[in-house]
Amino acid sequence: MPDVPVEIFSSTNLNASAEASVIWLHGLGADGNDFVPIIEMLDLPNIRFVLPHAPYRKVTINNGYEMRAWYDLFGLTIGSKEDESGIHETQMYIESLIAQEIKQGVAYNKIVLAGFSQGGAMALHTALRQKQALAGVLALSAYLPLKSSLKAEKTSANQNAPIFMAHGIYDEVISLATCIVSRDILQAEGYQIEWHQYPMAHSVCMDEINDIRAFLLDVLDV
Repeated sequence: MPDVPVEIFSSTNLNASAEASVIWLHGLGADGNDFVPIIEMLDLPNIRFVLPHAPYRKVTINNGYEMRAWYDLFGLTIGSKEDESGIHETQMYIESLIAQEIKQGVAYNKIVLAGFSQGGAMALHTALRQKQALAGVLALSAYLPLKSSLKAEKTSANQNAPIFMAHGIYDEVISLATCIVSRDILQAEGYQIEWHQYPMAHSVCMDEINDIRAFLLDVLDV
């Protein structure tokens, strides 16, 4: 059973319920608390932020060391072996989180999937395979996993989903070139990408936070 996600929701109305949700997935080795400071900086009341914790698993790229990871990782270069079963397992978990938001009265088109690095890869993978149209996707310092299966598995419902992709030009973990390959594949499949790159490493910067805030306000209309 996965750990209970961190949830952040603020409203000027103490009796208000969330009308929009952002499910935000952390990067390799972190946990759901990792992006709490960023969400506080976004200052977006009336949106529920759900920050799940990845399970612990052995990670091949880190010599089999056990850490929180959404799937096993064999490499970070184009053509590296991928953990297809782990990715599908996490996709099912994210879909269960979406279902929980629906039960709480949030519409599909008021839900954004977001993530950083490995979490961003999962946000992209999962959103484009949903049968209901989501509000959008935030993929930060990430890449598109299982590229070869996208054409067969993508759904028409999210063909026009707004996709925010951002990357640091000095990223030493996932190269800018790797992210650009993913962006170009998505564009070739007809997706509309809001592309940003910043003078940073594998991290988040203030200009990016401001751009994320503008994107969320636009797609969630709250």
